[in-house]
Amino acid sequence: MKAQYITVEYDETIKTIGVVSDTHIPSRARFLPPELFRALDGADLILHCGDLVKAEIIVELEAIAPVEAVGGNMDPPELKNKLGRLKLLRIGEITIGMLHGDITGRQVPFKQVASLFAPHELQAIVFGHIHEPVNREYDGILFFNPGSAVDPRHGFSPSCGLLSIAGKKVSGRIIFF
Repeated sequence: MKAQYITVEYDETIKTIGVVSDTHIPSRARFLPPELFRALDGADLILHCGDLVKAEIIVELEAIAPVEAVGGNMDPPELKNKLGRLKLLRIGEITIGMLHGDITGRQVPFKQVASLFAPHELQAIVFGHIHEPVNREYDGILFFNPGSAVDPRHGFSPSCGLLSIAGKKVSGRIIFF
């Protein structure tokens, strides 16, 4: 079965993208930490890679910039249906695949994840689920997981991420707080 994704287009004015995942509000934290808002300040767009748990998180993040989000395994069915599980973002010359990551389990099978967005040529794939930051290039694609701002795992601190776009290149930076 071919993966179904939602395609969203933005113009080339988007240069800085905040990336958040696994906020689990209110089940694992009562609110988003103030450090998250400071880290994302100045972003042109924010991506939330799922497990929001509460839809109001999108509204809170929209105080900074427009938000694109995908549903995660812990999101209620109505939120998953509204957001979709896979997105393809076209930003000027850049194409970014977006998913939560639970469809691949705890491991990150890079080739399998990239195949979900075939035949598109991707510059980056952003994902969540594992609550651990990843900022790694594989086969010419940046695989980026911001970790979790409220529930980090395996000794990591709370974190989010920033993607920077320059021409046809995307680079990522993890921000710990």
